Amino acid sequence: MEIFRAHVLVCTGTDCAASNSVEIINTFNGSLIKHNLEKEIKVIRTDCFGACEDGPVVVVYPEGVTYYRVSLKDVEDIITEHLINGRFLSRLMVKRSEAEAELPVNVEETSFFKKQRRIALRNCGLIDPENIEEYIARDGYQGLAKALTTMKPADVINEVKISGLRGRGGGGFPTGNKWDFAAKQVNETKYVCCNADEGDPGAFMDRSILEGDPHSLIEAMALAAYAIGSKTGYVYVRAEYPTAVKRLKIAIAQAKEYGLLGQNILGTGFEFDMEIRLGAGAFVCGEETALLRSIEGKRGMPTPRPPFPAIKGLFGKPTILNNVETYANIPVIVHSGGAEFAKIGTDKSKGTKVFALGGKVNNVGLVEIPMGTTVREIVYDIGGGIPNDKAFKAVQTGGPSGGCIPANHLDTPIDYDNLIALGSMMGSGGMIVMDEDTCMVDIAKFFLEFTVEESCGKCAPCRIGTKRMLEILEKITSGKGELSDLDDLERLAVAIKAGSLCGLGQTAPNPVLSTLHYFKNEYISHVVDKKCECGVCKALTNFFIIADKCRKCGLCAKKCPVGCISGEVGKTVFEIDPAKCIKCGACEEACKFSAVIRK
Repeated sequence: MEIFRAHVLVCTGTDCAASNSVEIINTFNGSLIKHNLEKEIKVIRTDCFGACEDGPVVVVYPEGVTYYRVSLKDVEDIITEHLINGRFLSRLMVKRSEAEAELPVNVEETSFFKKQRRIALRNCGLIDPENIEEYIARDGYQGLAKALTTMKPADVINEVKISGLRGRGGGGFPTGNKWDFAAKQVNETKYVCCNADEGDPGAFMDRSILEGDPHSLIEAMALAAYAIGSKTGYVYVRAEYPTAVKRLKIAIAQAKEYGLLGQNILGTGFEFDMEIRLGAGAFVCGEETALLRSIEGKRGMPTPRPPFPAIKGLFGKPTILNNVETYANIPVIVHSGGAEFAKIGTDKSKGTKVFALGGKVNNVGLVEIPMGTTVREIVYDIGGGIPNDKAFKAVQTGGPSGGCIPANHLDTPIDYDNLIALGSMMGSGGMIVMDEDTCMVDIAKFFLEFTVEESCGKCAPCRIGTKRMLEILEKITSGKGELSDLDDLERLAVAIKAGSLCGLGQTAPNPVLSTLHYFKNEYISHVVDKKCECGVCKALTNFFIIADKCRKCGLCAKKCPVGCISGEVGKTVFEIDPAKCIKCGACEEACKFSAVIRK
């Protein structure tokens, strides 16, 4: 074993890699050689650490000091000041909130992390995902060893039941019950499958686990296979995740080499192997029956239930299917006990939930919070509030299947039942924050455009109904709406929810219904006043120049692509001809004095 006095962890998640973190690693290695420190200090390539807004992120252990927005020119300073002279670089230790009087040394003490509880993401950003020994060093495969040597399959299922773990990919069905149904089926062939298709816009939780901690999925699927009596597993992952696929392949090969996959695992006689199946990016293949059909080589379209996959699934055999985040909790549950996991969360929603926090929030990134944390704590304490001190308007959870939660519900504890009661859902874990400048009618249209595009077309309520809803929304945002359209929208939404075959159609109306419920005044303004108060819907928006603020510089006229702005530089206030204006917003962007407004 190699012993080093310090580890330098460099995030190479998508955001950090786009900000040159790979070159930062190369620069670190080159500079360490120059200082003759390559045998004392090891640079480790990790994956997403969660603080995406402040990448590239570098963490130095054993102190746990985190440096944000590291550039190539900062590398030499980190080596000479921190690693050689023992002085921290305060200019790279970003304050996360005004409440922090002093810069926290350890990353876990920052406001972004201190309200988090990392279980599913426990290793992400902390280990080299391509080194199985680093996973093992953090209790990796201890749960599998415990199960195979001291537990019966029914004991494993019982621990999962005790934990209260519910599926993290959609409806939140109790995981232990699902496994129990499959275990009780009498069949020599059973399958364990993983949904890593993650199609929600803005969601990247499963991707980060696959890229940052692939062995946690392998261990969990092996535990599931032992619990139900399966020998074969499939991971269905979208082809747009090449790094995740690559690292999962490496991890599978390493697990086989170490005797943790294949035949006679850990000398116990247990046999389990797994394969990867690439998806073509169809959102509907996130639905379990469509996903299983796709693995079989058929067109990814849902089938009626019952029978449920636990009874008759892949190739007609009993099958359990969970998503990556659900599986990532399993090794911890088995190793530490279901009762420990159940201590976290609320009465009916145990454990933690990972959210991809995005939109109009200062600290964009990946967060894992205990169930029961309020929306306000996520947006303001962890997320750092809204940029430019804008007012919070709503947060959208659950992706295209979810709904929008308004400001008067900011103190709602997040769990499965509370979100459904508010007209939203947990979903896979997207969380998009919206500020006062967000048009809620436009938001509803955006998500409905997505579901119309992704509908498989098998059932009429989804295929035709969502298209008709979208046409009504387009009519409203183009200034041609009528009050009767709002009633039609609601009737269509209720019919589609009741009549659609699968979860895609049944939840597609949620963004429309929730915005109609909480923000009906905006719909009425679009229809009656023919105005978009947020200035988002082009057909209902006009641009004006405020005379008192105009500096007569002519920048707006210079940037206008259609020449609709007139005035004489240095002499007259400029004016916009609304008849010629194409409402592109170039003038507003060009004006440095906030003289151009839209309303």
